[in-house]
Amino acid sequence: MSGESIFTGKSVDEAIAEGLRALGLTADTAEIEVISRGSRGIFGLGSEPAQVRITRRRPASPSVAKPAAVTPPAVTPPAITPPAVTPAIAAEDEAAVEAEDAEASFIEPPTAAISAPTATRTDKPASEDDAESSEAPSTPEEDAQLAALATEFLNKLVELMGFEADVIAEWRESDADNEHRYLLLDLQGRDLSPLIGRRGDTLSNMQYLVRLMINQRLHRWKNIVVDVEGYRQRRIEHLSQLALRSAQQVAQSGRPFSLEPMPASERRIIHLALRDHAEVYTESIGEGTRRKVQILPHQ
Repeated sequence: MSGESIFTGKSVDEAIAEGLRALGLTADTAEIEVISRGSRGIFGLGSEPAQVRITRRRPASPSVAKPAAVTPPAVTPPAITPPAVTPAIAAEDEAAVEAEDAEASFIEPPTAAISAPTATRTDKPASEDDAESSEAPSTPEEDAQLAALATEFLNKLVELMGFEADVIAEWRESDADNEHRYLLLDLQGRDLSPLIGRRGDTLSNMQYLVRLMINQRLHRWKNIVVDVEGYRQRRIEHLSQLALRSAQQVAQSGRPFSLEPMPASERRIIHLALRDHAEVYTESIGEGTRRKVQILPHQ
């Protein structure tokens, strides 16, 4: 078996372990050179394995042993005990480190992690699921730079997912789906429906990733919306019509009616569509992914 070989693995440690096993060596009898540490990619897409070169270590040349020097017995100085650190001070140091780590790794939390409070009859739809604060106005130059950066990130993400699409970037004012001004990144191309997913799940995940990458780069929250050939606008129109039809049914029957569970952004559309309705009002019920809008008649 050759004394030198290149081995690969998901990680450097895995590649080294495989090489030592194949060559029948141990870490003490081998020279190990890391060629590449590899890359995990995004969700496993575009990943590269780690590579290492392992060489059998040559035995050291024999040398004439020198007589051992006679060392006088060492005099051990008295041990000096450092002052004890009180638990209160240690706890403060630990808290300070945790605070610095949290500040250095700022990211936007996923929407699903923000639990909306249980709504009552006095719900205000415009702020029910609003976990975002308004930001300072930006200059046209800053808007252009952000659009270019977000477009670059989204292009790379779509490419790694195996699709070809053009990204149309446009700043828009607030609307039924967004309370604040936002950057719209609309993907256009052929056969892009898989990027939408069931009820927009894949689209929402892509949007989260782009926001995450922008936040990690700028350390600021930016309202970025990712769409595929106008799917979100069509969804808004569909939900608004569904809300009006359901409201008419409740008004005629006098009985409450619950819609299917929806994400926070879609529940907000239902609330806004019926906010000024004369015969019904809305509230959100349920927890987590089972949270939904209930339409009730005015008494």
